[in-house]
Amino acid sequence: MDEQNRGAGLIYHPDYLVHTQERHPERKERLDHILKTLREEAPPERIRMIEPVPATAEEIALIHDAGYVRSIEDACQRGQQFLDMDTYLVPQSYEVALLAAGGALAGLRAVMNGDCRTVFALIRPPGHHAEKNRAMGFCLFNNIAIAAAAARQEYGLERVAIVDWDVHHGNGTQDSFYEDPAVLYISVHQSPAYPGSGQVRETGRGRGEGYTVNIPLPAGSGDADYGLVFDRIVVPVIDAFKPELLLISAGQDAYYKDPLAGMALTYQGYYEMAEALAAAARRWCGGRVLLCLEGGYHLEGQAGAVLHVLSAIERWGLPLPERSPAREPSAAVRRLADEIMVVQRRYRQL
Repeated sequence: MDEQNRGAGLIYHPDYLVHTQERHPERKERLDHILKTLREEAPPERIRMIEPVPATAEEIALIHDAGYVRSIEDACQRGQQFLDMDTYLVPQSYEVALLAAGGALAGLRAVMNGDCRTVFALIRPPGHHAEKNRAMGFCLFNNIAIAAAAARQEYGLERVAIVDWDVHHGNGTQDSFYEDPAVLYISVHQSPAYPGSGQVRETGRGRGEGYTVNIPLPAGSGDADYGLVFDRIVVPVIDAFKPELLLISAGQDAYYKDPLAGMALTYQGYYEMAEALAAAARRWCGGRVLLCLEGGYHLEGQAGAVLHVLSAIERWGLPLPERSPAREPSAAVRRLADEIMVVQRRYRQL
């Protein structure tokens, strides 16, 4: 890729702010804070804004049933306010959700066509909990799953990897590819926590067995714990798979101040995870990385984490204002990593 294309693409549209509910944790201020932080602290010459268009019905149907898609549209037209206890609607939510999925697709096309090496899709509503026929966990359409399916269909890719570091397990993404050996899904999440899925022995089914990797960390896990499982499991599994494209479900809710979780990641932890994945992407897929925003509900913390994730991937060299205390991974996480490696060695050499 030539030097003029070495920059991070940002997918954004002001309509992403229309789907919002005051006092709900998944509200428009999440994007406001990210954009403000990037405008103030990111090198402007290394950012390219990309405006998305709505996904088509055919593109949504790569993951979701047509009847389910119509049900979301109908619910918005009726003025329905909630789909479940957590997942709200406003009258425009259907159109915004199409635009969110379209944002993931715009990011996919930008990295695959060589316009950018890295794209961060600043999209909402988020997507990784959305199942084939069910909205849940603030999610309507599964943006990253749609992008992964489109990568296979549009570009003929044979190996797509998804790493999900959101603090909550991406049950919808896992279900979308649970029987598919062409899509590797790796989730590092808090357990026990919503939605209750993502245990070690959930490894796929049929031809897809071995292509789902779950790393359910205990509450309180921090930078050293995440570093251990990335070094011993996440990166070696990616290297064994040799993906042609790397997607990241980038939820920043494992940040230590997040109000909806109980993890202890700092900016340093996010930086190091992103740095490790960017290096793997350079080894196997020309550095192509698409990140899709998922959770993250401490406004300043989420924004700072996004900034330092991009700094790591794009090598901006920004200073880290927060550094975790030097400590070793916990004994519980060491035991968990050993257990996961025993399971994963059934499928590949680690």
